[in-house]
Amino acid sequence: MRVDDFSFELPGSLIAHYPHTQRSGCRLLSLDGQNGNITHGVFTDVLDKLQAGDLLVFNDTRVIPARLFGKKASGGKLEILVERLLDKHRVLAHIKASKAPKPGTQLQLGDDKSEHTAIQATVLARLDNLFELRFDDQRDVLTILRAIGHIPLPPYIDSPDEKSDRELYQTVYSQRPGAVAAPTAGLHFDQPLLDALRKKGIEMAFVTLHVGAGTFQPIRVKNIEEHSMHAEYAEVPQTVVEAVLACKARGKRVIAVGTTSVRSLESAAMQRAEKNENIPFAFEAAALLAADIRPNHVVDLRSSGRTPWPPSGNFKDCGYNPGSNALIMPFFGDTRIFIYPGYHYQIVDGLITNFHLPKSTLIMLVAAFAGYKNTMAAYQLAIEKEYRFFSYGDAMFISRNPLAAQEKINTGR
Repeated sequence: MRVDDFSFELPGSLIAHYPHTQRSGCRLLSLDGQNGNITHGVFTDVLDKLQAGDLLVFNDTRVIPARLFGKKASGGKLEILVERLLDKHRVLAHIKASKAPKPGTQLQLGDDKSEHTAIQATVLARLDNLFELRFDDQRDVLTILRAIGHIPLPPYIDSPDEKSDRELYQTVYSQRPGAVAAPTAGLHFDQPLLDALRKKGIEMAFVTLHVGAGTFQPIRVKNIEEHSMHAEYAEVPQTVVEAVLACKARGKRVIAVGTTSVRSLESAAMQRAEKNENIPFAFEAAALLAADIRPNHVVDLRSSGRTPWPPSGNFKDCGYNPGSNALIMPFFGDTRIFIYPGYHYQIVDGLITNFHLPKSTLIMLVAAFAGYKNTMAAYQLAIEKEYRFFSYGDAMFISRNPLAAQEKINTGR
């Protein structure tokens, strides 16, 4: 398939630059993946679309103030985007500067207008497009970021971050700091809606996937199959595995809140080797008891040792059995799973998601779930109906098309 098959024209006026005044007050486009039927409503309608015993799976990652401004000792200005927390004092980060700093370079971080004293950091190494930095401060990285960092709003939001974004660009259930972008489908859930869902008997479970900056990177190849997916750290603990298996056993649906929950669950789905050849995806990690970061930032399955920071402790109850034939097993590690049309979904029955960028891996994931024709038709209708797009935009509720993987796609391009 060609990347251009997922192109569409989006008027700039439909890009949401600010969140809804009420989280659950956004519009909701519902797509029946089996027949392509579309209905329109408001987000609180999900309460009527879910049945007692269904399982909602959320991503509990929390966005960190990962954008920093500063200068080199020479005076040259720079901008830093923290990609990953390595330990209490070290991070992997992108650095934007007129000239890339060399190992050993001293950095002075903090806005000129900041009330906080500038923080010193040292460039330890360059690893591909990332830099390993050490903060030369007694405080841990998260404390420093909270003091001088900025929330890294997506590049298509053309306004600077505001103090309110520290909460508005977070889900109300976020717990685990480490993301540089929010799992935006979850932004629509407020506490009253969560309470109403629980009262109705909807089950809930929480995975963790720390969304990286790679989620905004454009695909630079013409054919989808040639794309190399970025790595993101994910955790699917034993409690989630048990909740998924119990849901399937009672004949109910697993509903993923956001594409990050989808990627976490599907990464944790373990299949027999003879079936793998028919499934077009790849992931760096299957399941492990403890994570160990290699120089290329991909979790090494061959040895255990260092856990991600801040540590979750969830790996202690992983209970991984390499010989098991279970549908899903605990997952702790980096995933590079790339879901696009032709993929056979293993776990997810329903999806709540926002409207995504054209030619992005996210719209490809949706097309693999609902069917290519259904997805592109729904997007075109959403544009005609002037739905709001992207991170702060409106939402979709999608039921899976069981025949999507067999769909013949002929765009004429």
